[in-house]
Amino acid sequence: ETQDRIPHRAPCMEPTSPSASVSPCPMEPARGAPRGDGGGEALLAELEALVRDVERASSWWERHGVDCAILALSLLSLPAGFLCLRSENVVVLGLGITILGVCHYTLTVKGSHLATHGALTESKRWNKIWELFFVEVCSAFSAEYAKYGHVKMHHGYTNVLGLGDSSTWRLPCLNRYVYMFLAPLLIPIITPLVAVERLRKVELRLAARSLGLIFLGLYAHYWVLLNVSGFRSPGSALLCMLTTRSLLAHPYLHVNIFQHIGLPMFSRDKKPPRIHMMSLGVLNLPRLPVLDWAFGHSIISCHVEHHFFPRLSDNMCLKVKPVVSQYLHEKQLPYNEDSYLARFRLFLSRYEEFMVQTPPITELVGLQ
Repeated sequence: ETQDRIPHRAPCMEPTSPSASVSPCPMEPARGAPRGDGGGEALLAELEALVRDVERASSWWERHGVDCAILALSLLSLPAGFLCLRSENVVVLGLGITILGVCHYTLTVKGSHLATHGALTESKRWNKIWELFFVEVCSAFSAEYAKYGHVKMHHGYTNVLGLGDSSTWRLPCLNRYVYMFLAPLLIPIITPLVAVERLRKVELRLAARSLGLIFLGLYAHYWVLLNVSGFRSPGSALLCMLTTRSLLAHPYLHVNIFQHIGLPMFSRDKKPPRIHMMSLGVLNLPRLPVLDWAFGHSIISCHVEHHFFPRLSDNMCLKVKPVVSQYLHEKQLPYNEDSYLARFRLFLSRYEEFMVQTPPITELVGLQ
């Protein structure tokens, strides 16, 4: 069954652990490429040139405008969401919670992700301003640690054990059902707590700034619920905050584990050339309208493209997707894709292997 195996697993992986589910076989270099690391660099340079041509031919609206418009629309929709919460009509109340929940994830996931990568605007100064707003004010997290953990470690060492292997998402103490169904509801509470813990490791000036912006974002949300939405008690306002901030928490957690964990992992001293590391260790999900809007194409259906070109905006990742997929297929390199439901079933059935046990290291024979 497709859900009982890792989709599009390349037939060229030699696991060093007997628990792996693939049989060892030598890997031939990609078609038209010289052997060794130089071949991987040549392939990546060729792909970068193809994508650069697409980017140069694209307008500002395609490069940045589409995604900026989505974020602006989310900000402009917030007043309507808060006002809907004043209603005693259950349907209108539910509409307000939905608007606020979707807008929250659009700002905190899509906005934070683009700003952290410097993909929102071509101005470094404005990217930094938006990064602080989306990451610290909206998401209640540390911008410094977000950039270090995500950009420097996860992207710099994708699927390298002990560095960028997504191990921060593993909680071996939880069973599969608690982790997959209940744990996501705690993300809005855990996020600022983790941020405060991480701030102990940064200089005092940056820590004070981050704490101030995080407090500003949380208190502003609470204040608006009391004074605009008309909540009469602190408890009901806090419950509403938790509800809207956890509306899409389940797919947020699931997507973050589906697209890397369960795919080949590498050791830090024998990691393959970057083009092989990205094509083997990253997976795309299909287009999902709500998640495409709230999380962005680079996190959902264009995650492979995003890992190759992290400074491209969501809309540009979608635009270069045919170029990247065609190139990898032509060079006989993996292009991993699978459905959300298939990955969900796979993780439920193999939770111990993926989320509790140490993953086996994959070595690519014939490349090092």
